[in-house]
Amino acid sequence: MKTITASEITEAVARLCVEAATVLPADVRALIEKARKTETNAAAKGALDDISANYLCAEAESLPICQDTGMAVVFCSVGTDVHIAGDFEKAVNDGVRKGYTEGCLRKSVVRDPFDRVNAEDNTPAVIHTRLVPGDKLTITVAPKGFGSENKSAMKIFLPSAKPSDFTDFIAETVRKAGGDPCPPVIVGVGIGGTVDKCAENAKLALTLSMDSPNPDPFYEALECEALAKCNATRIGAQGFGGDNTALAVRIIPNATHIAGTPCVVNISCHATRHASATL
Repeated sequence: MKTITASEITEAVARLCVEAATVLPADVRALIEKARKTETNAAAKGALDDISANYLCAEAESLPICQDTGMAVVFCSVGTDVHIAGDFEKAVNDGVRKGYTEGCLRKSVVRDPFDRVNAEDNTPAVIHTRLVPGDKLTITVAPKGFGSENKSAMKIFLPSAKPSDFTDFIAETVRKAGGDPCPPVIVGVGIGGTVDKCAENAKLALTLSMDSPNPDPFYEALECEALAKCNATRIGAQGFGGDNTALAVRIIPNATHIAGTPCVVNISCHATRHASATL
């Protein structure tokens, strides 16, 4: 049995909050650079040039990629041979508090949906925890800005729905979003499960590798079809038109009920930020 202390978790989360806010993952960078090379619209290409210069400057100067440093979403895979010494959720929230305060990141969380008073430390985080075999604890911090989060959508499909109905819904969600979520976007999709599980999978899909295909050929084809439909909207980078409205679509399916199929589309901006560590 491996023991991991609350203080170790807090320090890891704090570091990941800052890293995620300032360093864009390599696979997301590669998508942006590919879009720059293929873009035929001059205004959109200029926007992509600015996006590239921005994330390079952010990393070099240890500054946030975007002023909206998001609400902290934390995915934790806890090994069944791990003993956590202390209060796990408190340790995660202490890490978010430390990272956002000491890292001078914008604190955007309000303590209640109706009184709208700022919590002043960006807590509580949204924490998703699952048990896995082994003696490791893997933490992924994925800050989510609300310019893109606000454009997400859910729909319950009948069991008779065709795959093309889902890709049409994904593309329609992107079309309705327009330039608001700072495209080119990355689209996380959950299909199946219950509404809550579907939404979690859609968010988790945004942390998947963007440089390798879906391991299931059917869903790989579905992702490609959805991406093509999103780009056919011609919204383009920052809404200037052009070839690159979306950089990638990632789908996580789940077993579901015989009577229906939930689908959640979680829109993310070009700065799809996340950072991971294993203790």
